[in-house]
Amino acid sequence: MISKAVLVLSLASSALAFAPASGFLGSGIQLRQGSNRGGVSMKIELAPLPYDYTALEPKISKTTLTIHHDKHHAKYVTVANQMIEGTEMEKDDCTTIVLKAHKAANQPLFNNAAQAWNHEFYWNSMKANGGGAPTGALADQINKDFGSFDAFKTKFAEAGNTAFGSGWAWLSWDGSKLVVDKTIGAGNPVTEGKTPLVTMDVWEHAYYVDYQNMRATYVTTFLDSLVNWDFVAANFAKAKK
Repeated sequence: MISKAVLVLSLASSALAFAPASGFLGSGIQLRQGSNRGGVSMKIELAPLPYDYTALEPKISKTTLTIHHDKHHAKYVTVANQMIEGTEMEKDDCTTIVLKAHKAANQPLFNNAAQAWNHEFYWNSMKANGGGAPTGALADQINKDFGSFDAFKTKFAEAGNTAFGSGWAWLSWDGSKLVVDKTIGAGNPVTEGKTPLVTMDVWEHAYYVDYQNMRATYVTTFLDSLVNWDFVAANFAKAKK
């Protein structure tokens, strides 16, 4: 199979922003040659973590990141690429694949492509020595839409803690205001026309090695010590343009 120049899933910069209508936008976007692995031309690629596997310790262990990225995330990427092989979606970016699969009610493809999207976004939603509070325009918008930063944290934590089974908590821009969303399974706010700004994975594989059944402790740790507000602010600025 001849490789073609394709848009691949890449978030090399922590300040990379996303746009639901047109795929991944920002300083980290690249055109690469699609690789050929096992006969499958890879249109969605597994980017390296934006930090070392030990960078988030002790909040998230090397063991968790290794299993989560190299096994779970990698599997979603592989299966999604197998599903689009030989179809018109071979040339599409990941966001477009997610939206097309959702519109067509193609649940297997949606699950794998959206999970590839969600995980790439999740890695960049965290950083070593993260947490704290945002500043500038993002902080002002949070205060406007939620009343206070503490009120936002409460609402975001509630979304993460109450997602039944496996899912995601999101802060998104709906075109006029910030909103907190809770999605189940592979759900992603882009299917509702929203622009995700940050996400937290609450599938058990994201936290069980380190926190066992104490999801609430993981959620608190994410907000207090892991969230990458620089990434969120960059996405917010892009969404408002």
